[in-house]
Amino acid sequence: LESEITSEALMELDEDDREKILSRLSPKEIAKEIEEMDTDDAADVVAELDDHIQQKVIEKIKDEEHASDIAELLTYDEDTAGALMAKELVQVKETWTVAGCVREMRRQAENVTRVHSIYVTDKDGKLKGRLSLKDLLTASAKTHISEVYIPKVDYVTVATEDEEVARIMHKYDLEAIPVVDEEGILVGRITIDDIVDFIKEEAEKDYQLAAGISQDVEADDSILELTKARLPWLILGLFGGLASVFILEDFESIMLNPRIKALFYFTPLIAAMAGNVGVQSSAIIVQGLANDIVKGSLWSRLLKEVGLSLINGTVLGILVVIFGFIMNYELDFSITIAVSMLSVIIIAALIGTFVPIILDKKGIDPAIATGPFITTSNDIFGIFLFFYIAKLILGF
Repeated sequence: LESEITSEALMELDEDDREKILSRLSPKEIAKEIEEMDTDDAADVVAELDDHIQQKVIEKIKDEEHASDIAELLTYDEDTAGALMAKELVQVKETWTVAGCVREMRRQAENVTRVHSIYVTDKDGKLKGRLSLKDLLTASAKTHISEVYIPKVDYVTVATEDEEVARIMHKYDLEAIPVVDEEGILVGRITIDDIVDFIKEEAEKDYQLAAGISQDVEADDSILELTKARLPWLILGLFGGLASVFILEDFESIMLNPRIKALFYFTPLIAAMAGNVGVQSSAIIVQGLANDIVKGSLWSRLLKEVGLSLINGTVLGILVVIFGFIMNYELDFSITIAVSMLSVIIIAALIGTFVPIILDKKGIDPAIATGPFITTSNDIFGIFLFFYIAKLILGF
């Protein structure tokens, strides 16, 4: 097969499968495949190789400019726009005429897989704006680009975090965005397909964090790797469960009171409601933080959750009282369950809202707050609050 075909096939493979194939190839063979790739894809492949192989592969690339571009991309932190961008783009000078611009674009387009945008720079290469294809086609051949280009253009720097790049492109519905260095010189572009891949990877990580998996793992990873990813959160759940045991021990006297020992039967219900409400609240907040739509102060957000919890808790509390009436429970017993549930729902919602926002402000991924952390903490608070309120109302 031709390198052009095999290089595309390599990029479509799973990272683990690609690693297995590349491990069987020599640096020269890998370089041959990389020569057919865009610089961003090529840099991603080279970055997966061992350090002592990377330099050998780059040295074997025949196109010196391509090799230099790949080496440059490898110098950027992996969580920045510099690591995401491709060097291939179409740029024109503001001093060129339309005729000269078209000739140069034809030459540049040979190395660009898809032309999303035409960027305009000054004589020093600094980004000035973008050029509409419609304006280019309708302008006379002798018109200078400076007369027809659009000076307003969204851009990011090589140091911009990848999450911020995704947010900007999503907010302004961009197919591509130019990347400049610290001096404003145009150095590359990031296309929508790169961002889609990034968003997919981040979504998978967040999903795993929410499920209580602390590392990026796959189903076919080794037992040791899977254990390392899962065990920390299971240990947290264990300690949370043990804390609940101690709380129940403190209210052991309930079991000796025939009139109210049925409270223990409702413990799973209270714990489940606390966990469910906490996960719901945290999931909404984490989603809002990811999409940059969480507006207003922390206090206004907490007040909103309190209002929502009052409505939900009241409805559920009424249903509990109706259930108690059907089961012939005493009224004060049913009211105790209802009031406890309302209180637990409010506290769980506040924890589910407060924790992700605080984690985000501290620079910690708030996705960890949607999993076992919230569930465990709400179980503990929920059980304690349940029996404490029961003690106040029923007086045991």
